[in-house]
Amino acid sequence: MAAGIPDTTTTAPPAPAIVVANPWATLWQTIVRYDSQKVTPWMALRNALGVAMPLAAGALFGALAGGLIMSTGALNVAFSDSDAPYTQRARRMLGASALVGCAVFAGALCGHNTVIAVSIATAWAFAAGMLVALSSTAADLGTTSLVVLVVYSAFPMSFEKALGSGFLAFAGGLFQTLLAVAFWPLRRFAPERKTLGELYRALAQAAARPVRTTDAPPATAESTQAQNALATLDREHSIEAERCRLLLSQAERLRLSLMTLARLRKRIDREEPSNPAATVLDRGFYLISRVLNSLGNALVAGEPARPLPEELQELEMLAEKLRAPEDGRPSPATAMIADARFQMDAIGGQLRSAVDLSAHASPSGAQAFVRHEARQPWSLRLGSIAATLRANLSLDSAACRHAVRLAACIAIGDGIAHWSRFRRPYWLPMTIAIVLKPDFSATFSRGVLRLIGTFLGLAAATGLFHVLPPSLTAQVALIAVLMFLMRCFGPANYGILVIAVTGLVVLLIALTGVAPADVIAARGLNTVVGGAIALIAYWLWPTWERTLAPEAMAQMLDAHREYFRAIRESYQNPDQPLERRLDRVRFAARRARSNFEASVDRLSAEPGLSSETLHILSAMLASSHRLVHAFMSLESGLSTSRPVAARDEFRPFADHVELTLYYLAAALRGSRLTQQDLPDLREDHHRLEQSGDPVTERYALVNVETDRITNAVNTLSEQVLQWKAVARF
Repeated sequence: MAAGIPDTTTTAPPAPAIVVANPWATLWQTIVRYDSQKVTPWMALRNALGVAMPLAAGALFGALAGGLIMSTGALNVAFSDSDAPYTQRARRMLGASALVGCAVFAGALCGHNTVIAVSIATAWAFAAGMLVALSSTAADLGTTSLVVLVVYSAFPMSFEKALGSGFLAFAGGLFQTLLAVAFWPLRRFAPERKTLGELYRALAQAAARPVRTTDAPPATAESTQAQNALATLDREHSIEAERCRLLLSQAERLRLSLMTLARLRKRIDREEPSNPAATVLDRGFYLISRVLNSLGNALVAGEPARPLPEELQELEMLAEKLRAPEDGRPSPATAMIADARFQMDAIGGQLRSAVDLSAHASPSGAQAFVRHEARQPWSLRLGSIAATLRANLSLDSAACRHAVRLAACIAIGDGIAHWSRFRRPYWLPMTIAIVLKPDFSATFSRGVLRLIGTFLGLAAATGLFHVLPPSLTAQVALIAVLMFLMRCFGPANYGILVIAVTGLVVLLIALTGVAPADVIAARGLNTVVGGAIALIAYWLWPTWERTLAPEAMAQMLDAHREYFRAIRESYQNPDQPLERRLDRVRFAARRARSNFEASVDRLSAEPGLSSETLHILSAMLASSHRLVHAFMSLESGLSTSRPVAARDEFRPFADHVELTLYYLAAALRGSRLTQQDLPDLREDHHRLEQSGDPVTERYALVNVETDRITNAVNTLSEQVLQWKAVARF
């Protein structure tokens, strides 16, 4: 055990007291909630064209069955469409197209044998449930492909026909992909980057003209605009979104540091006007303004920021000048100068972090980051799919528990569907796949909305089928309209989506010659049974996330602390073989991070949570990602740099990092914590940086990564203290 670190194997402090709102009241709020920010008319238009055009072409050329299968592929792939950058959007939709094609082929081929069909559906359901560990987009893709599999297993085909149907579904998805990348070119996060750029420009102006104590805090309006602009990203966990959140976090810290430094400058001038520290601070403000202005211009233009190493290096030299008076004697302003030096050190670290983040926040910078990640071993990639899934293959993982629950329910539902005499039995497992989610609130709200929406959709589709002219053109037009409504307004409220998709499926099946009125009762019965299975399963194994989120965060910090401990011991004892231990603790850290990501996602779906608390939790998650990325870079340096003796100053720095992470985890579990209880990591890092030969490769790498660790841990400390002040679940 590292020196000075408490033994955390003892009983953890109790979790903070949490006020829980009435679950049924919050459930009703979820059911009726309508999020207008999720209305996407342009995306809905292209998705509607992607579904309707294959149908129209099939009708025109006398191949309606083939057009119907293509439209099915396009319909399912449309759920993977988004306003992400073209490369990401195309990659995601191509993967969805291939997966839907495989699901059509596998379902149609195995439908002849009930045991094989149920076994494949169960295995597919487990895999789909595990995708929750990656992202909500991956989870939606798994659910969509699972629905396609169970539907087509009810329509067994020969090998040749199943293969052809799979290719047609893939072609439909490919057509939807082409529409998504050929039209409506949107640059994702461009508005957020521009707002952040304006904030950094405002901070640059504040640094160039330090505010008076009677003035409002600097960049107040720009800070409010940036907070509002990034509020919609609190449920987004992509690397680009987290960079934006981290840039905002650094800007807020810079804003406070600049205000504090400006006040210290005024006090020093008042106490000792002739002190040379005033000139040092004036030069520091000028350099800070130049770096901030460069950052702001780069973010507005969507380009990587210029590193400006000369300005940052001179800023460090200026902070060094403040470290001790030139004549060695204290003065009336000595204490204020020491505080100013602390702020200068902090601002230097914040600026380096912001420059690093800005370099990858632009489209070209993001591509450079992807190339850098691709050169890393798979186990050291922050977003490694294989490593994340492997780390979550444990019942300690929320994703794995959801996968087991989903697989068990699909096995029961699909078995009932195949061995019963229900008409249209595939609606039973399909309902389970759609309703059952990782969290209690979403599962029950979806269950209620699924039941209500299905009956309303069935009734509406049946009525429209009889009212409208019995022509193929009218049916195709109505399908396009329902597809538009589903993709435009469905994300805003799940009930709207269910009504639209139910009517859409009814009309698609009607094109095969089955009248809606003939099967409305069968569909209703299967929906009720499938929804009941999903709801009962989660009723027996529920999770109210608001009681678990603080502990999930604390466990993630504990896991990160253990990971860092293994890394620091590898640096201090280069001759000891610690690879297996590093693998074990890294996987544990990945699993803990995935658990907390899933916890924040589930918590965001529970009404009664303040937007401020959700924002803080999302910011804490983003900061923890930056922290673990620095840890990974340190671990990577074990194999890419020549071993040297660890510096004496490394031990107290590492001890204090572990101690801080321990205190933060304990605070999340209810222990008392103040800023004064935490070690001064910035001073520890300064001593570390001043020791050893900076030209030595390993020392240089450790200096850079420990600077990032210092910044990330200090940011986390501020966020945890802020959370303790406002969190009231």
